[in-house]
Amino acid sequence: MTPLRRRFLLFITAPLGPFLFVVPTERAAWSAAALAPVAVVIAAALPGAWVLAPILGAVLLILVGIDAWLAGKLEGWEVRSADDVEVGQPTRMAITARFAGRQPSRAAGALACDPRLAEEGRIALTLAPEPHGDGWRGETVLTPTRRGTALVERAWLRWEGPLGLGARQTANPIDKTVRIWPDLSPVRSPDLQTFLRNAQIGLINRRIRGEGTQFEALSEYEAGMDRRRIDWKASARHTRLFARENESERNNQIVFAFDCGQAMCEPVDGLPRIDRAVSAALTCGYVALKGGDKVALFGFARRPQLMTPFIGDARAFHRLQSAAAGLDYEAVEPNFTLALAELTARLKRRSLVVVFSDFTDPTAAELMVESLGRLVNKHLVLFVTMTDSEVEELIAAPPGDIATLARAVTADSLAQQRKLVLTRLRRLGIDVLEAPWESIGPRLIDRYLAIRSSEAIG
Repeated sequence: MTPLRRRFLLFITAPLGPFLFVVPTERAAWSAAALAPVAVVIAAALPGAWVLAPILGAVLLILVGIDAWLAGKLEGWEVRSADDVEVGQPTRMAITARFAGRQPSRAAGALACDPRLAEEGRIALTLAPEPHGDGWRGETVLTPTRRGTALVERAWLRWEGPLGLGARQTANPIDKTVRIWPDLSPVRSPDLQTFLRNAQIGLINRRIRGEGTQFEALSEYEAGMDRRRIDWKASARHTRLFARENESERNNQIVFAFDCGQAMCEPVDGLPRIDRAVSAALTCGYVALKGGDKVALFGFARRPQLMTPFIGDARAFHRLQSAAAGLDYEAVEPNFTLALAELTARLKRRSLVVVFSDFTDPTAAELMVESLGRLVNKHLVLFVTMTDSEVEELIAAPPGDIATLARAVTADSLAQQRKLVLTRLRRLGIDVLEAPWESIGPRLIDRYLAIRSSEAIG
């Protein structure tokens, strides 16, 4: 798989446009505040000299204008940003400006953008002279918090004169779009790539014997073979030891179903649970594609959002990534009955359905348990949920006061109710995987490989 490409696009604004303003600086504001007591003293001591107060104010305004004029002329400026970024991964955004004639004493920039890129939708940068150039540059590192298309709408640039009293400010629309994709850093990790390179699954286009439980052929037993593979009945008939060769199961259907409702939109360590789940699912899906299985994505909230066709080639992994980027966030309760009924109707053969979801209490999970109970009658179901780190911290907090003790008791009650729901799912024959978000990806891959080797899907 080729890593996600990152192209840096360059946008050059007009050198000076109709949105050029002369503005006072913070130093000018403090100077005006300092002149106010002077004006009061003059009015009290020399009432006839009151005209000096407005003269001082006018002089300050003239100095602001002169200082802004001495700030220099802006030749052009650039905004650089990545065209494609991944949620939760840092990306750089920079502003570069070039001035003609006298160089300013200070320069700063600001960008108005989608809150997915920066908190409150505002990015502020301080520009500094480039060490090996004649321009000024300001750079910041952003960490997108949600998937989707983020818009950088407008940019401002302000540069001050030598006295620091007056500044010029210009504003220009940008309308730059940044596509925020699911996080694929686990897929590109050296550990996973080394595992896939050394693993036997999916590397050669032939039947792989010696794995799985589906009988393929008998071969004469040789030293070093696993003794558990000896077929004692065949060995008794031939008076020689024979071992069973099994064929690894392939061409399974794996469906990753995402609950995009309110509980999955809640953040866990800075990112929504749904984004953590998408990253883990795409990592496991890439391993499944390399192993010769077929993968599809299914998303739902109040109603089903998407259902991709089954992908059977690792070279088409980008289609799964694009589909996962379209999973929306909805602050509503998910409709498990409608969603899983439609999923069951679309699946024509037994499949492994990996459901990513979460719940807050047993009452909210009642419909989920009933719907998953109907789904497990036809398919193999793996329920994946992430442990709540905040609840765990509240339970483990030392009871220093009554308020802390009350929070710990409440959190422990929620944890016990959660265990009851997961126990009900296990009794229905549903495999349950609960782990912290940091380890949910590797644990999911391990569970998938265990299910695959047990031939429980087909």
